[in-house]
Amino acid sequence: MELTGVQKRIVLATYLGWMLDAFDFFLLTFVLGDIAKDFGVNVPDVAYALFLTLAMRFVGAFIFGRIGDRWGRKPALMLDILCYSVIGALAAFAPSLTVFLVLRALFGIAMGGEWGLGSSLAMESIPPQSRGLVSGILQCGYPTGFLLAAIVYGLLYGRSFGDVTIGWRALFLLSILPAFVVLFIRKAVPESPAFEEARTHDKPSLLATIAEHKGLVLYMVVLMMCFNLFSHGTQDLYPTFLQKQHGFDPATVSWIAIIANIGAIVGGLGFGILSEKIGRVNGITIASLIALPALPLWAYASTPVLLAVGAFVMQIAVQGAWGIIPAHLNEVSPPAARATIPAFVYQAGNFLASYNGPFQAKIALAHGGNYGYALALVAGCVAVAIVIAIRFSPEQRGQRLLAH
Repeated sequence: MELTGVQKRIVLATYLGWMLDAFDFFLLTFVLGDIAKDFGVNVPDVAYALFLTLAMRFVGAFIFGRIGDRWGRKPALMLDILCYSVIGALAAFAPSLTVFLVLRALFGIAMGGEWGLGSSLAMESIPPQSRGLVSGILQCGYPTGFLLAAIVYGLLYGRSFGDVTIGWRALFLLSILPAFVVLFIRKAVPESPAFEEARTHDKPSLLATIAEHKGLVLYMVVLMMCFNLFSHGTQDLYPTFLQKQHGFDPATVSWIAIIANIGAIVGGLGFGILSEKIGRVNGITIASLIALPALPLWAYASTPVLLAVGAFVMQIAVQGAWGIIPAHLNEVSPPAARATIPAFVYQAGNFLASYNGPFQAKIALAHGGNYGYALALVAGCVAVAIVIAIRFSPEQRGQRLLAH
């Protein structure tokens, strides 16, 4: 079904919010080693910034989700984007690792609300037949943000402009860019029609909703823990793997990351659309299985070209599975708390998976700096776990999304 002009603007706004959210996050993954050198510490010490960002997203999902369920998806989304863009840029001025870690924790709180608010606003505003496609589009904002970070890193990092050399601090100043999306949302995006309809109905409290659906909520948290390990376990330390283990320069790291994220976009869109025909559960199963044959090239190849091929296929699998998640979580979530529950389970799972960055870095150091082994260990195990877990998921493809 063709989307209306208003619906297209909603999809665009939520896509941009998630894309720039990911751009802010992934800038850090390219400069972990440089930040460590600047502060005189080891990479695992800086990798705690990844842990804190992911762990605190759980808090942000709850705070901004409740704002969205109470006062509307639109104002909550605007506030959330403004917060994470400002806090992200402030990291450029951190005088010490401690201050940097605190700022990244605060950034995680702000970052935590965007996905749930954006996905609920979009999914409640479009026809059921369009959810698979739009789900893929929304989730593709994540690898597109990663791709944008890779391009910026490759084009700007280490370059001199007069007497100024672009370092990691200058890159973080670009985190202010998402603030401009707020202006577009304010002017061009309406409130969710499901939320507007629900204004006339009494809704149960969040705790009552969770208690009523506790089995489903617990299952969704575990599923999203696996999904977050799948994405962050294949992405966050991959640039460090290319830099440290293979000694590639910024340009090479950049184009491998770009190719990987092109694969992610292909996977997200392709499997999002495919899920309308074969179902959300089957789509996620097939995508996750693709990761297994990609492991040897992705983690153990020795040349940039073969590593890029492996990364391309791996991210087709990872983001192919993820491309179905915005639609799936909204379809299976209790209507009365749809701005909160998808974000809550997403970020609760994220919290449980948040130690992945330091965990993988420590595994690599324990094996003589073998980041490839650490990456392959997590990716392979989690792909199998998702295939098993998703088979227990309810299939709610195409149901009407109400807000009460």
